[in-house]
Amino acid sequence: SLSAGLDLPGRFLFAILTLMTLIANVVFVEEAVYIYRKIPSSKRLIIIWINAAAPVIATTSCIGMWIPRSTMFTDFTAAVFFAIVIHKFLLMMIKECGGQKLLLRRFENGHFKISTGPCCCCCLCLPRVRITRRTLFWLKLGTFQFAFLRPVLMFLSIVLWTNGNYTFYNLSPKGAAIWISCFVGVLTIIALWPVAIMFQQVRTLLICKKIIPKFALYQFILILNHLQAAIINILAMQRIIRCAPPLSSSARGAYMTQQLLIMEMFLITVISRVVYRRRYDDLEPPECTSEEAGDNKEAP
Repeated sequence: SLSAGLDLPGRFLFAILTLMTLIANVVFVEEAVYIYRKIPSSKRLIIIWINAAAPVIATTSCIGMWIPRSTMFTDFTAAVFFAIVIHKFLLMMIKECGGQKLLLRRFENGHFKISTGPCCCCCLCLPRVRITRRTLFWLKLGTFQFAFLRPVLMFLSIVLWTNGNYTFYNLSPKGAAIWISCFVGVLTIIALWPVAIMFQQVRTLLICKKIIPKFALYQFILILNHLQAAIINILAMQRIIRCAPPLSSSARGAYMTQQLLIMEMFLITVISRVVYRRRYDDLEPPECTSEEAGDNKEAP
């Protein structure tokens, strides 16, 4: 096996990365216990799910590093988990506003700006959409479809792989990998759009709850787990990342991705503990309507 053939620096690197993964999981477990005890039950599980993203990706990368044949399954597991985290992050922003009813009261005359990334950042002419229960439903549906369809596509990929019809690095038009990857890419963009729309609307209101650092951490995980991995895979397939026996170019690219992700997710786990551990005060209730204000003024 590859681990048995490692020299002393290689074994030291594997040991350090494994230790970082273990520390990240210990930090997460400690943070989850704190959240379970201190955070209201309505937001407890959502915040735990979001905090688990970095440790889960670090763990799957560590398993793939030690067991190279499991790389496809560990990558799929991390991708499915983060698809659920995207949906949970949208729900967290709604919960931090007091829930759907209070959010609608706070923005009863407001409008969503839909000309935002990743879909329509260049379409500045798009009209603003009024904030209603229906528009909130469509935003939640946009993230939920990815959380639902990503596991379905993962299962389909595994079935095709067992039948010999799916090869992760085979991007020819006759292969299934290119079509599934393109479909996943479209679903990903559709899922990221509602989160960006909601963030643009509530970032000023939730600045007291550090929503900007939380959104930045979410974006870092997205970029590192998807964009960074895609760039390294492309470089490996183009043989820009050279082979190093017994590793092929693709296998070496996978190792580079896994080792980078372990270090990056370790740092994000530690930073997330600082950002999410603080107890923030609840927002003030929405201002009363003009009729209610008039009644209060008339009262003795």
